[in-house]
Amino acid sequence: MTLIGTIEKKGFGFGTWALVTDDGTTYELKDPVSALQKGGLKVEVKGKIRKDIMTIAMIGAVLEVESYRVL
Repeated sequence: MTLIGTIEKKGFGFGTWALVTDDGTTYELKDPVSALQKGGLKVEVKGKIRKDIMTIAMIGAVLEVESYRVL
């Protein structure tokens, strides 16, 4: 799947990186690369939803990023 949104750091524990799409849907990023760990970054992300993973933050579906580009 391909999503466009903004990277945000959510304040759970040490913090959780998320992609928030323009329609307000939040996806928790699974092990984001350091280049994606910048709040306010507008990106297009290609990845897959991991339904086999649960997290402490539970802020949305877990998204495993396969590729991305900064917009």
